[in-house]
Amino acid sequence: MFDAYARDLLRYAGQRVGEQVAEDVVAQTFLIAYEQRHRYDGTRGAMLPWLYGICGNLLRRHHRTEVRALRAVAATHAADEVAPDARSAERVDAQRAVARVATALAKLPRRQREVLLLFAVAELEYAEIALALGIPLGSVQSALHRARTKIKSALSATGGSR
Repeated sequence: MFDAYARDLLRYAGQRVGEQVAEDVVAQTFLIAYEQRHRYDGTRGAMLPWLYGICGNLLRRHHRTEVRALRAVAATHAADEVAPDARSAERVDAQRAVARVATALAKLPRRQREVLLLFAVAELEYAEIALALGIPLGSVQSALHRARTKIKSALSATGGSR
């Protein structure tokens, strides 16, 4: 089963969440498939769509977890502002900016968030991002432009743009 379908699932997951996370998702897909093998009904169709279903569920779970983590970062930094007199003004400003950026990241559409994070965090070039996500170079550029615009807007809406 793994030899027959892993490459297809890895390509699918890699386009959605990047290569490293995709490997974990595909491994977990096969683990779940093995554990749930009694639920597979060969008379209803091929195994690959069943595996895609499991993989898709795991990818959606990953996305929800990622958004929750970004929101938690935003909430944590907002809560840290309780006693600003005990902290320097610069640190409080930085915490507020982190909270605003995390909130804005959580609100971005998945593709824009992935493109922005691959560019800013992984420091990939546009062509590398296009390859990693399996999308055209123009889509990377427009997604990055839209993401940057939304992040700048979120920062300037509350006076945090510099």
